[in-house]
Amino acid sequence: MSLGLPGWGLVLAAALFALGLAGVLARRNLLMILISIEVMLNAAGLAFIAAGAAWNQADGQVMFLFILAVAASEVAIGLALALRLHRETNSLDADAASRMRG
Repeated sequence: MSLGLPGWGLVLAAALFALGLAGVLARRNLLMILISIEVMLNAAGLAFIAAGAAWNQADGQVMFLFILAVAASEVAIGLALALRLHRETNSLDADAASRMRG
C-alpha cells in the first residue's frame, strides 16, 4: 500500500516533531531548547499543509500562517528571556532559570 505524497509529508512531520521533542527533553541550553521548539512548530505546520493537500483544501496553508506568527512571537520573547537569563547568571543553562526570583 502506497502512502502518497501527503502521507509521506505526515511521516516527515512526525519525524521532525519527534526530533524536536527529543531536543527539548535532552538539552539544557536555553537556545537549543528554543531551536527544538521551532522545529516542533515547523513540523506541526508541515502536518497542516500535508493534510490540506490530501483533502485539496487551503485550510492547512492558512493554519501554517498562524503557526508562523506564533513562532515569530516565540522567538522574540524567548530571546528576550535568554538575554535576561544570561545577564543574571552568565549562563544559558535552563536549570539556572529556576534560581531566578523576582
